[in-house]
Amino acid sequence: MTIWRKVAFIFFGFLSLSTISLFFFARSLTGSGVLTISFLNIGQGDAIYIEAPNGKQIIVDGGPGPVVLSELGKVMPLFDRTIDAIIVTNPDKDHIAGFIDIMKRYKVDYIVLPGTVSTTITYNSVESFVKEKGLEKILARRGMDIVLDKENEVYLHILFPDRDVSNFTTNDGSIVAKLIYGKTSILLEGDASQKIENYLLAFDKTELDSDILKTGHHGSRTSTAQAYVEAASPDYAIISSGIDNKYGHPHKETLETLAKFNVPVLRTDTDGRITFVSDGNNFIRTE
Repeated sequence: MTIWRKVAFIFFGFLSLSTISLFFFARSLTGSGVLTISFLNIGQGDAIYIEAPNGKQIIVDGGPGPVVLSELGKVMPLFDRTIDAIIVTNPDKDHIAGFIDIMKRYKVDYIVLPGTVSTTITYNSVESFVKEKGLEKILARRGMDIVLDKENEVYLHILFPDRDVSNFTTNDGSIVAKLIYGKTSILLEGDASQKIENYLLAFDKTELDSDILKTGHHGSRTSTAQAYVEAASPDYAIISSGIDNKYGHPHKETLETLAKFNVPVLRTDTDGRITFVSDGNNFIRTE
C-alpha cells in the first residue's frame, strides 16, 4: 500500500467514524425532555416539523414541492427515514405537494385529514400514494388528541373541524389545532379564515391562549382577526410565506394587527427556517 493510499484509508476511516458518532450523538438527545418545532423555509406554503421528547415526529403540511426534503434533511437525524404521521391542514397544493416526495423517501405510519374535498391533480396524486403506501387515514375532529408522547404528555389538540366539512372551501375547512407540552403551547391554523377564527372565539376563546401563534393563510388579511390575536395573546407570531410571492403575503393589515398587540413577528421569507424548543415550561428560539 502506497503512502497516499494509507493517507486516504485513514482519512475515510476517520470520516466514517465521525459520521457514525454524530448519528449516535443525535439519537442520544431523544428522550431529553425537549420538544422541537421547526417552521420550514419552503417558499410560499406551509410545512412544520415537530419532534416530541420521545423522538416521535410529525409533519404538519408538506409545502409546495420537493424543497421540503432539503429542509427535513437539516432538522432530522442523518439516517432517520421514518415519520410517525403527516397532517394535512388544507388540501391545496402549497400544503400537500411536498407529501408526495416525503412518502417516497420516508416510511410514514398514518395521515390526518380535515375532510375537505379537492379535485386537483396534486391532491389525487397524494391520495394515490397514501393508498399505495397503505397509510392509515384519520379524520380530524374537535376534541381529538393526537398523542405524540404519552409519558411527557405532548399532544396535538384538535379545535376544528367540529363537523363534516366536505362542502366547505378548503381554507374554511382547515384543521386548527393546539400543540401542547406542559405549560407551553402553539396554535396552528392552516389557512383558516377570520370566519372560522370568530367561530372559535364564540365557542371558547380561553382555549386559544398560546405562547406562539402560527398565523393563518401565510399572513393574508383574510385571517388573523384582532379579537383572535387578543385571545391567543402570543409571545411570537410565525408567518410562513415565500419571498416576493404573487399574493403579497404577508398583508399590511395582518402586520398592523400583530403590531397593535405588540407581538414580535418571525417570517420564513425574511428569517428562513424558524425553530423553537420547549422543556414544558418555556419556549426558546434556537435559530
